[in-house]
Parts: sequence; structure tokens; C-alpha cells
Amino acid sequence: MKIPLTPVRFLRYAHEQFPNKVGVVCGEQRFTYAQFAERATRLAGALIAAGAKPGDRIAFLSTNCHRLLEAYYGVLEAGCVLVPLNIRLGPQELAFVLNDAQARFLFVEPVFLPLLEAIRTTVTSIETSFLLDGQPQASWLAPRNYDEVLAVSPPFECDFTQIDEDSLAELFYTSGSSDRPKGVMLTHRNVYLHALSVIAAGQTSTSTIGDMSCKSVLLHSIPLFHANGWGTAHSITVVGGTHVMIHHFNPVEVFHLIERERVTTCAMVPTMVTALVNSSARPKYDLTSLQVIIIGGAASSPTLVKEVEEKLGCTCISGYGLTETCPTLAKSPMKLDLPSQGEQRYARQAMTGFAIPGVELRVLSPNGTEVPHDGTVMGEIVARGDGVMEGYWRQPEATATAMEGGWFHTGDVAIVDRYNYVQIVDRKKEIIVSGGENISSLEVEKVLSAHPDVYEAVVIAVPHEKWGEVPKALVTLKPGSQAREDDILEFCRSRLGHYKCPRSIEFVESLPKSGTGKVLKRELRQKYAVAQKNAVP
Repeated sequence: MKIPLTPVRFLRYAHEQFPNKVGVVCGEQRFTYAQFAERATRLAGALIAAGAKPGDRIAFLSTNCHRLLEAYYGVLEAGCVLVPLNIRLGPQELAFVLNDAQARFLFVEPVFLPLLEAIRTTVTSIETSFLLDGQPQASWLAPRNYDEVLAVSPPFECDFTQIDEDSLAELFYTSGSSDRPKGVMLTHRNVYLHALSVIAAGQTSTSTIGDMSCKSVLLHSIPLFHANGWGTAHSITVVGGTHVMIHHFNPVEVFHLIERERVTTCAMVPTMVTALVNSSARPKYDLTSLQVIIIGGAASSPTLVKEVEEKLGCTCISGYGLTETCPTLAKSPMKLDLPSQGEQRYARQAMTGFAIPGVELRVLSPNGTEVPHDGTVMGEIVARGDGVMEGYWRQPEATATAMEGGWFHTGDVAIVDRYNYVQIVDRKKEIIVSGGENISSLEVEKVLSAHPDVYEAVVIAVPHEKWGEVPKALVTLKPGSQAREDDILEFCRSRLGHYKCPRSIEFVESLPKSGTGKVLKRELRQKYAVAQKNAVP
């Protein structure tokens, strides 16, 4: 028997097995899995009543909320393709994405109406825009908001046995950090098998902490437009866990929700976790329910992993993936045959990790051969697996380049050790080449982060007349710190080769970040390139 692999089956299963269990918490609202499933099918019915056809792209411009989560299922029930939009995009970027996707319907949170008003005449494919909450005032908005539309729409359940599992389910756009954003095509099969792989990955560590089950309570601190918020929209649903929504990251609100909802799992980027461990509000809340924090989206450090475990009282591991891989490729729990105590454990759990089930990872040299598993020789990470994208939307040449040789080329430079743990050392485009020597900005950042006065640090390349380029550090200090540039430079020199150390350190109040909290190195490189171009040796 062969049944199509589609995430539509996940909510059907949860509805059947856990109908009365609370599946979604959003503010003061609570929805059982029976209610969650009904609302998703009513969304499907509303789309079909509005004239949606199979394959139509349906866009959502929203922070994390129950309505966006419902779209991950309702849009697919209608046979359409979900396009979650990055809420941090500027008007021109947003217009490009909507025009490129040729989105037919758009659902928008009220706070983003001014942004949409600025571009709506340039986005010709949008036929109808629906307000997610509140009362529509503008004439170009549908007269009923999202909940009012659902209230009058009959539920629709597709015959999922007729779904083509290789058809497009979701279309996510890359950040466009180096060129125009690219639409990443994720199929029903991609999404389905990725969720099962993530669930299976919970069995590959020294304990069952972090396993997904109906007891799991996940706080959606990562925006759902960010590659499924690491795929949790599906994996938590199929096991009957609880989704807890948070519109915007705020440490106090995070602590409040962990205490109130007995949250067991969080997935965050390093800047979010740093804010939690350094928050003065932390001791006021009961965080004992928290079992695991998974750090991804940017490199972690052993120092941060240790701080999380000591101050938040939970296990902390790293996760690795990309939009193109649905997204998870690897996690860094301790394997059963490795020591699980001491500083070595923190160092290993801060690594990129090893491949989850269903994924193969290789680290290749420039000539295409696999590098030695010695933890020293660098190469590019390539991957293949069930969650790897179908390709880039309407960009066959970019797809062919990324998938050369039957493997997805990530652009991440890494080393791999004898236990098959991978450690990213930098992005290809962010390796600093100084006097012919390759310097990993991530390695330098980890040393900086270990300084007791450093809150956040980022290292970029700046032009240099003699060496071509040299490392420069931008550092934010912890409140009350009196650390000076010489103090931190000496700290680095005692732990790194001299050529790797920053040539200068600049103290800043904050660092520019993306919608998911990642530091925007490109902006910093552009800002400091001109200022440093004529630096003396």
C-alpha cells in the first residue's frame, strides 16, 4: 500500500487521537486539536469559496499566532501553496517576493497594513487581501476579517489519497543577503519526512530529554516564516504536543509563558538565549518545566551552552539547517558512546552536530573529495536527504548550481571529527583571508563570547593595505562592565594565534539583527569597509 506523504495527515491524526487535548495556546485563547482541525478545514473551505485553485500561492504576513499555524494545514487542504512572508522585509523586498511568487490571496495582520498600502498597487497578482484581526476599514480589503470568513465557511477536507506528494506545499524565500531572494520549493513529501526525521532524532542522544511526544509543550519563539520555525509546525502537531505562540520575542514574556504553560522545549537563535541568561527577571519565574533549548540559526559557543544549563536548568544543544533543507540537517546531543560530563560536553553540544536520520552530510574539499575526519581540514558542507528542497522557484540555473552532483551545496565551511560531528567555521563568503591565512570569524567570536564582560560579539573582515583584510570585532558589553579594548584584546591573544586576533575592537550599544535575531554581518561589512579601507599596517 502506498499512501501519499503529506502533512495534511498530521493534523488529521492529531484530531483523531487527541481531539480534546489543548493543541494551541495563543494569548488567552486555547484551542483543542478538534477546534484546531475544524478551523483549518474552514480556512480551506473559505479559500475554495473565494475561487482558489490547486497550486495557487496563498501568502500570510503575520507574526506568530494561531491563525498562521492554521494556515500550515488549511492552505494545503485547499490544494494551495503556503507562502509565509518575512515580516522584517522592506516595501520593495516584499513587493518582489509577492510578485515573484505570483501570490493570489494575501492574509495580513493589522500592524502591517501601512506596509501593504505602500506596495499594493505594484503587486498585480493579489486579487483579495484579508485582514487577520480587527475590522477592515480600507476599501481594498475584504469586508470580512479572517475569523468572520471562517464563521460562514463550510469546512472542507480534501481526499489526501489523491495528493501528489511531490507537488509544492510551501514556498519560503531566502533572505537575499547576497543577491535577490530565492523561493525555496518544499514539497508535501519534503515536509512530511522532515517532521518524522526530527522526531526520530530525539532517540540519538544519551537521554530522552527533548523527545517529542504528546507531553511536549513548545514555545514558538522562532517566527513561523523562518522555515517553519525549524519545522515544529508539523512535528509538534503529529505527536499531539502543545503549540504556545508568542508574537514577539521578549525575555519577560518568554519566562511568563514558560511558567504559565509549563513549556518543555524552545528553539532559539543565540541572541535570544543570551538575552534570557542575562535577564535580571529570570530568577522571578519558575522555569523547572523546561527540558531543552535548541540553539540554531547562528553558531553557538560552549560558554553559552554552559550558561544556559547552569542558569536555566535545562539541556542545551545546537541545531543546524537551512531554508533549503526544510530546515533541520543536524543536531548536537551527546552520542551514547561519548563522555557526557565536563567541559568537553559543553564544547560538543555547541558544535553544529551530526546528521539526523534521513540526512547524509559530507564535508568536501575544493576538488570535491571528502576531507579527513580529523577536526582540522576545512571544506564545504553538502547534504542530501528527504527534506532537501525540490529547487528554487522559477530559477533553474540557481537550482542546478546548488544541487550539483546530486548534493545540496550549503555554502557553509566546516570541519568534521572522527565521531562524525560537524563544526561550521564560517560561511564561504565570510572567511577572513588575512595575509594568505584563513581566519574563521566564528572561532574568534566564540573566544570573545567567553570573556565575562562580553554580552555579544561579532567579527567581520575590514580592508587592510598590507594584509588585504584583517578581523575587526564589534562588541556589546554586559551592563555595568568597565572592560577596555586592551583587556579584551589580551584575552584573545592568550587563547588564539596572534594573526587570528582582532586588530581593533569597537564597543557598540547594539548589533543590527534580522527578523529571527541573527546579526546582519553584511550590513556591518558594508558600513566599516569604507572607514577601514585606508587603515595603516
